[in-house]
Amino acid sequence: MGCVHGKCCCCRLCCYTCNPCCCSDSGSQTNNHCCVGDQRSPDHLLQRPPLTGDSVGKALIPSADLCLYYSTLSQRGHYPDSPDRENQDCFIVRTNLHGRVDAHFFAVFDGHGQLGARCAAFVRDRLVEALSADGSLFDDPAKAYQSAFLATNSELHESEIDDSMSGTTAIAVLVSGATMCVANVGDSRAVAGVWRNGSVVAEDLSRDQTPFRKDEYERVRRCGARVLSVDQVEGVKDPDVQSWGDEENDDGDPPRLWVPNGMYPGTAFTRSVGDSTAESIGVIAEPEVLTVKISAEHLFFVVASDGVFEFLSSQAVVDMVAKFIDPREACSAIAAESHRLWLEHENRTDDITIIVVHIKDAPVQ
Repeated sequence: MGCVHGKCCCCRLCCYTCNPCCCSDSGSQTNNHCCVGDQRSPDHLLQRPPLTGDSVGKALIPSADLCLYYSTLSQRGHYPDSPDRENQDCFIVRTNLHGRVDAHFFAVFDGHGQLGARCAAFVRDRLVEALSADGSLFDDPAKAYQSAFLATNSELHESEIDDSMSGTTAIAVLVSGATMCVANVGDSRAVAGVWRNGSVVAEDLSRDQTPFRKDEYERVRRCGARVLSVDQVEGVKDPDVQSWGDEENDDGDPPRLWVPNGMYPGTAFTRSVGDSTAESIGVIAEPEVLTVKISAEHLFFVVASDGVFEFLSSQAVVDMVAKFIDPREACSAIAAESHRLWLEHENRTDDITIIVVHIKDAPVQ
């Protein structure tokens, strides 16, 4: 699939050349010089000059005749009462995973608790090591993901990091040839932008694991968790009312998990890595895995922490990405809008981390 301007605007349009990029294990990129083409219409493509910069990464997928152009952004939250609080989010981009030119890994980790930043960094490093060492990764990625997450969780418990009340969520996308394999633990999210019926539509690649989900609610209840909002715990609202609407309309007081006879841990998610105390009430590190075949209609995907999705829907994020040729600009716009909405609702903001990956036809040689 080359650069074909004669196709309709639902096709990926590729009209650029790029130099190879280097990517560190922590996701930082250097020596990238990419001219990124538009993915919406031939006219729009020809009217816009190419954008260049040193923060757009490139990853080829020769077997599928595709190329990924990606950018990342991680922004510390605004905490007026804790101005020196560190960013507890982190991410990783690992191209050529397992030494395979067709395999590329993108993941975001959202730490929480007093040692959340250390937990997130530990899981980032160990998870990709476990996946890289698993010879069955490409034959059975779901099994490899499960093994890697559970092993990493056990290693975190056994490490010098006290994860009794700290941990991290994780959202990971492995692109292998023309397939995306997505693993989720927690409430960060991956979403794809798909061309359908003349517009770009959000296709969720993960489901948030929170007590809002009936299946997750029932699972943690069977493990002994009390599920209550803060107002219910404090006696402001009736604790017997086990209904909190949905995640879009929770009034800032979502249902949380508590031990039977205590006021902790209060997690608003039902799965995580770490959080050894919360494990006793059903908070597990087992990922939910989704495999998606990349089609010509898949234009891009986004991997981001819940600092983005707290006030932005998947469709809103996809709409923003679709406005920009350059994934760097998309990352910046999403971060800015997320930050603005946080301050519109609260006096603080969460940490915000985003990876935007454009899926393009491979450049014509």
